[in-house]
Amino acid sequence: MEERMEGQRVVLRTEGICKSFSGVQVLKNVGLEIKSGEVHALMGENGAGKSTIIKIITGVYVKDAGQIYVDGQPVEILSRQDARDLGISVIYQELSLVPELSVFENIYLGQEIMKGFLPDRREMRRQVQALIDRYEFRIDIDAVVATMGMATRQMVEILKALSIDAKLIIMDEPTSALSTAETERLFDTIDILRRKGAAILYISHRLEEIYRLADRLTVMRDGVNVGVLKHDEITPERVTTMMIGHEIRKNIKDNKRTPDRGHALEVKHLKYRDLLTDVNMEAYGGEILGIGGLVGSGRTELIKCIYGALRQTEGDILLDGAPMSRKIAKNIMVGLGLVPEDRRTEGFFPVLSIADNLTVASYDVLSKRGIISAKKEKQFAADAIRNYDIRPTTSGIPVGHLSGGNQQKVVLGRWISRSPKVLLLDEPTAGVDVGVKAELYGMMERLADEGAIIIMVSSDLEELVSVSDRILVMHKGRFFKEYTHENASQNEVLLASSGVDTGEGRTL
Repeated sequence: MEERMEGQRVVLRTEGICKSFSGVQVLKNVGLEIKSGEVHALMGENGAGKSTIIKIITGVYVKDAGQIYVDGQPVEILSRQDARDLGISVIYQELSLVPELSVFENIYLGQEIMKGFLPDRREMRRQVQALIDRYEFRIDIDAVVATMGMATRQMVEILKALSIDAKLIIMDEPTSALSTAETERLFDTIDILRRKGAAILYISHRLEEIYRLADRLTVMRDGVNVGVLKHDEITPERVTTMMIGHEIRKNIKDNKRTPDRGHALEVKHLKYRDLLTDVNMEAYGGEILGIGGLVGSGRTELIKCIYGALRQTEGDILLDGAPMSRKIAKNIMVGLGLVPEDRRTEGFFPVLSIADNLTVASYDVLSKRGIISAKKEKQFAADAIRNYDIRPTTSGIPVGHLSGGNQQKVVLGRWISRSPKVLLLDEPTAGVDVGVKAELYGMMERLADEGAIIIMVSSDLEELVSVSDRILVMHKGRFFKEYTHENASQNEVLLASSGVDTGEGRTL
């Protein structure tokens, strides 16, 4: 790979890019260089600054300081149109295609070639077919997008980028919704693009993909570019050390809980579409079970199947030996609660008050013969506000007006107030500050000490190894490794998330 890199032109270069939000600096003098005919990967933990630098390059955000160069010339990118005019195109996880339209109609949607007052469909078809032929895509120009698999839709998105003579194509987690076969098709397409001289910036959490594709890799940590690796320098150990910063010593808790083996949640041979494949696990009362893995590994789907928000294709879910319902309301009644990953759209009602959001899941205990007791409801909310230190303390304020940390306290407090048997947490501390994190951990610890089953999905490696009593790591839709609190480390969990077995822990 390195021989091909020699003499290639630099398509995009950034120098000293800085960006702050509300006084918090999220990018600090970031430099990035991408050449023609290369796949340049970008990696970093959540919050490292990857999304921010991409949004600056594509005109979503405006930089505070620094300079961007395209083909060696300094440019200002103040909007998405500026980026487009400079030949920069981005393909997000959520594709922007219109399913009811054909391939060539999607490619020229909004940028039609006109003949007089009408679109020149013959010329558009000719140009799209020329692109398909040049890049050796196996795709029917007249096929309706709705009939295509995800990998083929990705190729249509790539064709859209090529149709505007994109100098740089940015791919953001492009395989997150693809099957193994579809992923291989995408990789073949990327190899073709590279041979034809395209510059590709590839963002992924998956080390195996990076090693398979990348000519070079830039690693970010805490808003800083911490280094660039050539293809032969990309190893799991080196990348994880750069992402984390150092090997974190294993955190041994002072007070080790003893799980109640008689109180258990069991998942047996669970399947969900092609996202979960033969998942088996047990979680016990009095323990915090952490679930690690990369984006797209199936963690959220597993949590939602247990809760009843998704219906598994096959398999059984049992609580203390009794089958769980596939209806959320019944599962809440027997003691389940869910704190979802996207709290704003799934976790609370922004326009409703703190009190309404706290009590919405407990009408069964606050009502008699179907009539809610206003007195009980008021007291329930007041107790939760006091117990979980929700601020401000005025129960009538809409939750949408609270800080992110206090919003999360409302969502978590809603369920803890019910003394749940099983609490499912999906990224429970995402977007909250260190102080609130400590408070949320305390709430989880106390609930586990009382005998509840706590299952926590988290992408925060430090959180997983320090808070969990036991960790299960998912890889490609099933559990791959199990670690006790004593033998877990951030490096081990990150490597296992990418399918790397170092011999530590228990292989599943």
